[in-house]
Amino acid sequence: MKLILGILLPPLGVFLTYGFSSTLLINIALTLLGWIPGSIHAVWAITKHQEQEANI
Repeated sequence: MKLILGILLPPLGVFLTYGFSSTLLINIALTLLGWIPGSIHAVWAITKHQEQEANI
């Protein structure tokens, strides 16, 4: 579900994964530059977070 939100509404997907953090601010800046960079960053960040949780 978070990945779908990361594609459709990138800052929301990142916020639900990381909360208010520097990752969210970076994603907001990228989304303001364009929807595609924001979506790519969101998918990457959400996937990275899920991989880290799986390794724990």
